[in-house]
Amino acid sequence: MNITTKQFQILTDINLVWDFMVETYDAEADGAQAPFFEYAIQSSWMDTSYCYLDRLWFDGDKVVGFVFYENPITDIYFKIRPGYEFLAEEMIDYAEENMPGFDGKQQMMLFNGQEYLMELLKKRGYHCEYDYEELHFHFSKELNAELPEGYHFVDPMTADPLKLAKMFWYGFDNHLENGPFENWDKEDASYQWSPAKSYKGVIGPIIAPSPHSTHQYDVIIADENEEYVCFSGMWWVEENQLAYMEPLCTVPEHRKKGLAVAALSKHHHRMKALGATVMTGGANPFYEKIGYGKGTHWYCFKK
Repeated sequence: MNITTKQFQILTDINLVWDFMVETYDAEADGAQAPFFEYAIQSSWMDTSYCYLDRLWFDGDKVVGFVFYENPITDIYFKIRPGYEFLAEEMIDYAEENMPGFDGKQQMMLFNGQEYLMELLKKRGYHCEYDYEELHFHFSKELNAELPEGYHFVDPMTADPLKLAKMFWYGFDNHLENGPFENWDKEDASYQWSPAKSYKGVIGPIIAPSPHSTHQYDVIIADENEEYVCFSGMWWVEENQLAYMEPLCTVPEHRKKGLAVAALSKHHHRMKALGATVMTGGANPFYEKIGYGKGTHWYCFKK
């Protein structure tokens, strides 16, 4: 084997990382799926100023390992190609010595299927700080919630960017800390609002899509006044038969009306027809209530 390394560079290596994560995807022990990294790195909430610390391992010209952070930057992740588990010690060494730590806040984020990494960390004095299950929807089931009366779907490819920005502002509760969505275009406004800073990075991909985004499959719901009130993003990874749903939000006054489950039902019917077998979700009890089940188990290890 000819093992080499290089530091990650956003403009040249984004496709390398995507292909590596697609190739090493395992539905039973999938860890971080391909969109997990790309969605984060193009989002406004992600601090990319330390991405030069992310490191790739190669065997010849084949990517066999990747150490990277997400949000917060002290959460460190590992992706190792099967058959190259012997690199784990070296990759942990690199993470401990070089990845962001900041006053002992560094945490190693692992998944089911990475038990060998967990054992190595335990020998170094780490313990599991917490764990949780990210629930997935398996398409052997059905999800058939109807869109409530008074609402309609909007074509994501002709959606109004400003309406989307406003929806995300309230949908992610930014107004609770930063006030109402107003004066966004006033240079002398006391609060300077910017779409790129406010709504989890969704407008950016619509104006300048990231390489593997599939915004044509996003679901947008509007009310009778044509205000956008619910959004569910979709990354379709055909090679993995994976419908990666991210993000999902509803404007506060339209919550608990069945909009989110209607959006996910729309995803279900559309993505199943394309060949999807699983759709990602989250750890919120909402997902279990509507039929989501076993998915990816997360473990946070800390010294």
